Amino acid sequence: MMMNAQNETGQSSQVLMARQPVFNKNQDVEAYGLLYRTEDGMLPAEFTDEKATSSVILNSYAVVTTEDGENRRLPFYIKLTEAMLLSGAIPALPKEHFVFELLREDGASKELIKKAKELKQQGYRLALTHYNGDKEQTALLDAVTVVKIDIQKHSTEQLKKLIQFVRPYHVDLLADKVENQDDFRRCLELGFKLFQGFFLCKPVDIKGKALGSSRAIVMQLLAELDNPNASADSVEQIVINDPNMTYKILRLVNSAAFSTPKEIESLSHAIALIGMNQVKKWATLFLLSGQSGKPAELTRMMLIRGRMCELLAEMLNYEAPINFFMVGLLSQLDAMMDMDLGYLMDQVPLRDDIKRAILTRENQMGAVLEEVASYERGEWDSIKGLLDKRFYEVAYRHSLDWAEQVLASLSE
Repeated sequence: MMMNAQNETGQSSQVLMARQPVFNKNQDVEAYGLLYRTEDGMLPAEFTDEKATSSVILNSYAVVTTEDGENRRLPFYIKLTEAMLLSGAIPALPKEHFVFELLREDGASKELIKKAKELKQQGYRLALTHYNGDKEQTALLDAVTVVKIDIQKHSTEQLKKLIQFVRPYHVDLLADKVENQDDFRRCLELGFKLFQGFFLCKPVDIKGKALGSSRAIVMQLLAELDNPNASADSVEQIVINDPNMTYKILRLVNSAAFSTPKEIESLSHAIALIGMNQVKKWATLFLLSGQSGKPAELTRMMLIRGRMCELLAEMLNYEAPINFFMVGLLSQLDAMMDMDLGYLMDQVPLRDDIKRAILTRENQMGAVLEEVASYERGEWDSIKGLLDKRFYEVAYRHSLDWAEQVLASLSE
């Protein structure tokens, strides 16, 4: 949903929104950081309307599907400057759904400390961003519940000293900029309870690992589906070798994702009803689902990326949007399978242009993938603008909703 804020001149400014997960030590999502930007850098006008805030943010961004198919709402971290917090314009947002994240500033004024303590007494949760041991900033530790530390700016010894200093304040420590699994393990050992960054999207280096039988079948299926001469019968000959996949395809026809109950005569009949393009999409989802040891959030992120690539392609009137979906989804396959992406691409005879888009971000599909990846990270200035930016937010929000529906269907 595109939100329009009014600046001081009364002109409408665009607001882009995305979310970034906050994980616990089990790599389950505890909350989301809300990334947003207006042209003036301030809060959108809608943030002064509690009803609008709840409907847009909570319903569009906070609902996630768990592995058992249940939906739940997660709290949001909202970044606020001292000026925003002291302006009195912050609405009375639901305390259980929001954490006010104080942006890193040089010290803290008496007014800010007083306001923070008042909010804490009222039951609001506050997080102090990028704490570095500054004495004036330390005065806020009595008012916050979360302390966020940028681990890339400190050595291990410096992190130990910071953690030791804040421990008496009984706050939750959040490690920010956790870029890989080594960072995650190091922060876990240091005593951090919460983690934010792109470490889930980086594969663990496992050399000499071979494709398991079920994974190999899915890769064969993807290759067959990319064959212009593929048929329901030829696809059936591959799928039938995996009982779990066979069962899921049969269940899929009658799932909420299609809402067209049919009496299935055979597996090939089910495949024909779904359609080859849809089977191609869902076969890839089967590859992602049920990967042991992989957090559900990684699957969710891959689904969002794939769907958003597909939607942008449709908006741009590009041919074969399903291929854009494949490019987006498979672009993080290395993290899901802990294998080199180049090696994985060698295992399936996809067209060269699809492989190049995934591996080097070349061509039309690669350009869309790069746009989506920039949007996900909140790197708004890196977006080249293949479309008006308001369409990116529309596509992103739709992809969030779609991913939740798919995850719920896969858990049936």
